[in-house]
Amino acid sequence: MRFNGKVVVITGGSSGIGLAAGQLFAREGARVVLMARNEARGQEAAAAIKASGGPDATPAQVLFVAGDAARDADCRRCVDAAVARYGRLDILFNNAGVIYVDRDVMATTEQEWDETIGATLKSIFLMSKYAIPHIAAAGGGSIINNSSIFGLVGGTGVAAYCAAKGGVITLTKAMALDHAAQNIRVNCVCPGSVQTAMLEKEMNDQGGIEAELPKYAARHPLNRISTPEEVASVVAFLASSDASFVTGIAMPVDGGRSAW
Repeated sequence: MRFNGKVVVITGGSSGIGLAAGQLFAREGARVVLMARNEARGQEAAAAIKASGGPDATPAQVLFVAGDAARDADCRRCVDAAVARYGRLDILFNNAGVIYVDRDVMATTEQEWDETIGATLKSIFLMSKYAIPHIAAAGGGSIINNSSIFGLVGGTGVAAYCAAKGGVITLTKAMALDHAAQNIRVNCVCPGSVQTAMLEKEMNDQGGIEAELPKYAARHPLNRISTPEEVASVVAFLASSDASFVTGIAMPVDGGRSAW
């Protein structure tokens, strides 16, 4: 078990990539703390992870903390709850984020800009601020930030999202340099299109899943979109000792899209 005895906190953990990551970490021995804004959905996710089991088919150890990762007090409370319950913190997966589509800078409202930057970028700053002292106290560990293909290249109609995800990449590199001496590795993943509720809403807003899915798939050389589990497996690799000499990278998980 790669994560036996380790404690991982996951923001945006109630669905999609966050939930898939929680399930994978739990199967490999970790104690999982999920943070999300929606209490009911978060409790359902925690129950699903617990029911799916940990090592040797025992119930997984899971804690859900309701909160907004863009709020300082909620981030502190989540980290404190994780350490109070499990006594340590080893891994942080900053996965929370939002997107508004069909929004160039002229169409983006100030509220949409602030929400996108807050949920996607500020959340990483706040969660890391409170998690790093505990990860360092445990002897070191790993932080993985969720960026995007749109952190590597531009995209049309998602100006605030591109700004936020680009910031995630450079923040990741800065943190990797700042905390290397504490044996904390900091990396990010850059997914392409992923089969999540957020993407389904995006496709519905643009004309419907049936019409839009082939278009989204065609944007990737592998001619499909990814599953949340495919991204989660890369997150787990970066968190594991298999990536012990890897820090400060932005790893595309995009079916070749950024190679074009």
